[in-house]
Amino acid sequence: MQKITKICCIGAGYVGGPTMSVIANKCPHIQVTVVDINQDRIDQWNTEDLDQLPIYEPGLKEIVAENRGKNLFFSTEVDRAIDEAQMIFISVNTPTKTYGKGKGQAADLKFVELCARNIAKVSKTDKIVVEKSTLPVRTAQAIQNILDNTGDGVHFEILSNPEFLAEGTAIDDLINADRVLIGGNETPSGQAAKDALSAIYENWLPKERILQTNIWSSELSKLVANAFLAQRVSSINSISALCEKTDANIQEISRAIGFDSRIGPKFLNASVGFGGSCFQKDILNLVYIARSFGLQEVADYWEQVIIMNDYQKSRFAEHIISTLYNTISGKKIILYGWAFKKDTNDTRESAAIHVANALMEEHAEVIVYDPKVTESRIYQDLDYLETRSPEENRRLLTVAKNPMEITTDAHAIAILTEWDEFKDYHWEKIYAQMLKPAFVFDGRRLLETDTMKAIGFNYYKIGQS
Repeated sequence: MQKITKICCIGAGYVGGPTMSVIANKCPHIQVTVVDINQDRIDQWNTEDLDQLPIYEPGLKEIVAENRGKNLFFSTEVDRAIDEAQMIFISVNTPTKTYGKGKGQAADLKFVELCARNIAKVSKTDKIVVEKSTLPVRTAQAIQNILDNTGDGVHFEILSNPEFLAEGTAIDDLINADRVLIGGNETPSGQAAKDALSAIYENWLPKERILQTNIWSSELSKLVANAFLAQRVSSINSISALCEKTDANIQEISRAIGFDSRIGPKFLNASVGFGGSCFQKDILNLVYIARSFGLQEVADYWEQVIIMNDYQKSRFAEHIISTLYNTISGKKIILYGWAFKKDTNDTRESAAIHVANALMEEHAEVIVYDPKVTESRIYQDLDYLETRSPEENRRLLTVAKNPMEITTDAHAIAILTEWDEFKDYHWEKIYAQMLKPAFVFDGRRLLETDTMKAIGFNYYKIGQS
């Protein structure tokens, strides 16, 4: 089995940065180099002010501080890192296609293909190439074909090693992973490559948690895992709508069914909807794959998970509008939270984007506060929708740095991210500053109903009448 001493990771994003930082931390004998063509991003990874790293994850800056400059490096010298490494992780973005065949569902693999062609061009020695990005089934075969047909007599072994990280707990998920999945070719060289990658993880994880499969099973397992988790969220959210029409309480229902050992309690918290980089993208990918094989009923089944998630977001926004007498033009509405979940600055597919967009369509005066998301990121998210001009977005929505000051003369507050700090705010003071009646729409079930009503708020908590 080949002993790995140098690793290169192409892509310094949400997966590559944290994953490679932990590998460097747990494997001091391995030199880990994370490369990206984005100079600004690499500069952020190399910044002396660790609070300015491009990714916020609890525990990440401490690990970067401990290992950066020793055996963890961030660089734009892509070709050099590829040339020197024995193992190369591909961890670039694989967004949903916005054009052509598969538009809106299939993964856009142009960045993955560019990586493969660059690896083939640069490599002079045999390499193990590891898929770390979330990829559709059979991508490994495409990478293998590119490498085999363009490489200069170099042998490439392709592995699939999907990530199962939850943002906000990514470092703990890496250090205490409940499983690591490694898929590869069922050949002697394929087995040796799988063992080489397994040996890296065995530096800190028990061998029984490292599962080896064929490459197709590994690729599909990632999509299916996220689809099952998202399905649970959409399922409980569908029941939250029913609870609001009855006297049922979604929290009591979640607790009751969660005690069933066959179901379990996780991913049964009703909310304004799931977001993040993986759930929607992976389900759409699964839908596209099923349709491409003529499995229409399978595709329709999984597409309904996305439809229900979109419904939950639009239902929440419509409830705000109807509660405020069906007219919110010029009304000041505060959004607490923009990240798709707490303890991350990731905003991809965040419910807040879509709720804000719906309120802005009604010409509300929207003010956003999030403790970790930058103003530029918020405007980029809105501009990406192309609902209105960038100038109009900046006129209708402003980003605040003080969560208390902005509540003066506000008509309503909507909680869209479950940041812990929101629970500790001086809600009596907020109530005193707001216009009356003062409305709070809790899309994360963060606050206590009796407490908020006792203060005087007209308080709506998702999943309760």
